[in-house]
Order: sequence, then structure tokens, then C-alpha cells
Amino acid sequence: MLDRCPGHRSVGGPRRLAVLLVAVCHLAVAQAQAGEPTRGPGTAAPGAQPSAAAETRKSHAGNLVGHGGPIKAIAVDPDSSRALTGSFDYAMMAWDLSGTEPRLLNRLAEHDGAVNAVAFLPGARRALAAGDDGRIALWDLETGKLLARLEGHTAKIIALAVSPDGRLAASASWDRTARLWDLEHLSAGPVIAGHQGPVNAVAFSADGQRLYTAGYDGAVNLYAVGDGSLVRLVHKHGWGVNVLARLPGGERLVLGALNGSAKVIDGETGRVVAELPDCERPILSLAQVEKPGLVALGSGDGLVRVVRIGDWSVIEEHANPYGPVWALAFAPGATAMYYGGLDDFATRWQIAPREAFEQVDSTYPRRFQQSASGDNPLAEGELQFARKCSVCHTLEPDGRNRAGPTLSGIFGRRIASVPGYPYSEALRGLDFVWTPEMVERLFELGPEVVTPGSKMPLQRMTEAGQRAALIAYLKAATAAAVPGSPADATQGESK
Repeated sequence: MLDRCPGHRSVGGPRRLAVLLVAVCHLAVAQAQAGEPTRGPGTAAPGAQPSAAAETRKSHAGNLVGHGGPIKAIAVDPDSSRALTGSFDYAMMAWDLSGTEPRLLNRLAEHDGAVNAVAFLPGARRALAAGDDGRIALWDLETGKLLARLEGHTAKIIALAVSPDGRLAASASWDRTARLWDLEHLSAGPVIAGHQGPVNAVAFSADGQRLYTAGYDGAVNLYAVGDGSLVRLVHKHGWGVNVLARLPGGERLVLGALNGSAKVIDGETGRVVAELPDCERPILSLAQVEKPGLVALGSGDGLVRVVRIGDWSVIEEHANPYGPVWALAFAPGATAMYYGGLDDFATRWQIAPREAFEQVDSTYPRRFQQSASGDNPLAEGELQFARKCSVCHTLEPDGRNRAGPTLSGIFGRRIASVPGYPYSEALRGLDFVWTPEMVERLFELGPEVVTPGSKMPLQRMTEAGQRAALIAYLKAATAAAVPGSPADATQGESK
């Protein structure tokens, strides 16, 4: 889940760095699940209960509410006053921002993994979404119709860019390539190769004839759009580059890196135009707006920093102490911003006129960050559910907008049978009923063995006691959620 996650500074070649980054990402996920997130000043300790105002905050001050998982991507088209959000819940949502409160236009769910990147095409009538499944989906925002699937990457896609004329798209992937796509003929274009590690960012030149790419090897490269050939190495940064964008009106590029540094470079000469103030953690997100000329950077510790392009001075900072900022976008008019992270909604932050700072009233710890369980088996089971299941599943009968289907009434239910959930072909081809024994087998052997080809993340619970506690909790929780459901009949079953 932590795609461009905080990492320790290290030395070594690109291959060693890429391996280290993957290991650090896995460690960060484990820490989050174990109730060990990075906490800022004033943050509640693990085990603290969410505040009573946390739910009301979701709909406060224009937040974009509706997803069922952390927010990975945000895009705003100021001319149409529309926004896009991508989430860990496998969906992209389209929003109308023209009223006093945002209005959901469509929930567009086609992916088999988290949606990491979203982008409007010129005119904002069509949009792209890309994710962990390595696919790009082209959507008609007026009808909510899927127009095309663009396939070819062999690993997750992290970033998207659209050429100024809207004829081409570019994607950046952890398969160490970028790819170009013809949006007129809905066909694949050249494959961009040459990086010595995952590619994290792509940006078209002002004339749309060249493509900038950046990745974990620290290189910013320039390629010809026509045939995908390398034009030159533009810049070599000492650390992996997480985000990159071309500033309007020329070929200046702003980048944010793994070690928390940010700089502006000349895309033609590679000369460093400006060094921006360092962040303590990796820079994970980037947004820019032509008028009034601003750049915003979001970091792994929740800091959002707004910089004025004219003199590169920091004009505003916002500290969200509850986790990383994976997504940033300026609202129409650039007097506010949207940012996304571990919350399952995008937060609107008023920049000008600056509102007085208020403590971020977010649910903490997150449902997947619980840490205290005591000796009660049901409490231990609830803990395991929070860590292993709650990011993707709910226990409510009408649970929706999560990456996985509701677990309400799970025991006694045939696999792949929740109405309306888009199961994979592999899962629909299986034929068994969920029982306590099958759930234990799932976590003992892993979904790759019990439900091969499913979208469920690869994870196991090696301790039999934890599995038993989880199943006991599921029995109680699903029976309570659906009185008289088949779950009631399992209450007396033994392992």
C-alpha cells in the first residue's frame, strides 16, 4: 500500500537501492498493521478510540467522501470544476466541484488493484485510471462507460500523463518501463526502456513531442515520443525520484525525491534552477497550477508545503500528523487544495485566505492500525480483523466501496456470491461454501493456494491461535450483523 514509502538513506547501486526500497515498503506496511505508524505532535497513542467528531469531519468543508480505502490519487480540471480521485478500494470517482459542496458523478470500478493514478483528457469528458493491476482504463465521464482497457505493463502503474493535445498518454510502472498510448486509435505505442529501477513519474514536453521520465535510479531522462528513443539524460539525482512535473510555460521541471529533497531543473540543459527546502521524509506527491503560479509538495510525514514559482519561497505549510500525503491537487481558483492519504476521503485545505490551524480530527488509529487486544479471544480476533481484513472488507450487510466484498453472513455463503460485487473470473470459477475450516485454511496456506487468481492480497497467519481468534470474532460479528443468518448456525462449531 505504501507505494512511494518512507525509506532510510543508503548507499549502493541502483539495483541495491530498488531492492532496499521494496523491503522498506514491506516494513512500512507491517508497521502500520502493527499499530506503529509515524506519529506527529498531538497524535493519539495506539489503542486510542476515534474522536466523536471524526465522522462529521468527513463531510466538512468540501471533503470528497465516498471511497472505501486510502486515497492514492487526485486530479482536478479547473475549467470544468471537476475532480477525480483514485483509491485503494480499486475505484476511481468523478466529482462535480461547481456547487457549494462537491457532488459525486460516478464511481468507476474496473481494476483488480488499487488505483494509483488518474488523469483528465482535455475537455474533461474522458479520463484515465491506472493501478496495481498494471492496466489503464479509459472512461467516458458523461455516461460512466468504460471505453477501453490499455494493457502491456507487467507491474503496477504509478503515474499517468496526457499530452497537451490529448492524443497520447504516458504511464510509469514498476516494471522499469514507461509506455506511450495512442488515445485516438486506442492502441499501444512505444515502450520506454532505460531506467535501472521502477519508473515513478512521466511528463510531456510543452510541444508534446518528447517525454520526461524519472525513477528510483535517480535519473530524469528525455525520450522522443515518435519512436521511444532516448534523447539524453537530463539530470542525475543522488536519490530515487518519486514525483516529477513540468511547470507551465516552458521546460522547467520540479522533482521530489526519496531523501526528502526537491529541486527545479531546466529540462533543456539539466541545470538546477532552484533548490527547494528539504522535507524530513520522502516527497510522495506533487501538484502545480499556472495561475497564480504555485507548486505544492506532500511528504511521508504528512507535511504539505506550497511554494511560489516566482521566487521559490514557501508561502504556506500544513501538517497532517496522521500519515503520508500520497495525492495532491489544487482546487479550482487555487485558493484551496485537496490532499489524500490513509483516510478514505480527500481532505480540502483552505490556503487563501488562510484559515487558523486546527488539529486534524481524523479517525486514529485507523481501522487497520489497532494494537491492544488483551486476553479476550474475541478482542484478539477483532485485532486480527482490523490488521488483516478491515482495509478491504466491512462486516456490515450493506458494506460497499471497499476493495473486497462484505463479510456479513460469510459462513454458509457460497464463494463469489455477494450480489453486485465484481469478482474475478478465477474466483467465479471456484465452487465451495465458506466455513470456519475454509477461512482457517485460507489464512494458513494463503489466498494464492486456496483462491488462486483472486484479487486478495497475499498474506498468511502462521499462528493457529490468531486464526482461531479471528474466526471466533467473525462468527460473533457476522451473526450480530445479520440476525438469523447462516452465521448463527456456526456458533457452536469447533475447530
